Amino acid sequence: MPNTPLPHRSPNYPIDSIFINRWSPRAFDSNNIPNEDLQTILEAARWAPSAFNVQPWRFVYSHRGDEHWNTQLDLLDPFNKSWAQNASALVFVISDKIVSGDGTRPDRPSNYNSFDAGAAWAQLALQASISGYKAHAMAGLYFDKAQEALKLPERYKVEIAVAIGKNTTPDFLAPELQEREIPSQRLESNDIIFAGTFS
Repeated sequence: MPNTPLPHRSPNYPIDSIFINRWSPRAFDSNNIPNEDLQTILEAARWAPSAFNVQPWRFVYSHRGDEHWNTQLDLLDPFNKSWAQNASALVFVISDKIVSGDGTRPDRPSNYNSFDAGAAWAQLALQASISGYKAHAMAGLYFDKAQEALKLPERYKVEIAVAIGKNTTPDFLAPELQEREIPSQRLESNDIIFAGTFS
């Protein structure tokens, strides 16, 4: 990956270029991803931090063209399916809504499963970028249908779906998507970071 940030993305303070060069394209090249590469990306997610080391994240994936691919692709809404069909893999990020008891206390609802699963997604996305791939998270999916199709027990919830693949020219995307196929900008630091109190 490049050692310098993308030219139209400039951090206000010095940070590693991995944070600047990670972005979420929609133009994927339709090639297969070696299982070892996908497992490396998921391994990075496995090492995310979590409250009390509960590790509530789970991942259900399919490789392009395998026996689960079409079923998982059909869980995306039409907009996301239209471009994610060119990805190399789909990953559903799932979280456990329950913190299991340990013999001295019963099972209890978790208040941080989604937060921790988000940390795992971030590490997945960064490792994808390090490995020469791109990852695009999608909230546009049929959550109830996914719960059933992925055979999730009731205590688990689908948080997001992720398309993974190699970025390519966006020529085949719809014109309005071609225009959006650039790394997005961020709010200014002064708009989101406050000393002492929210202002």
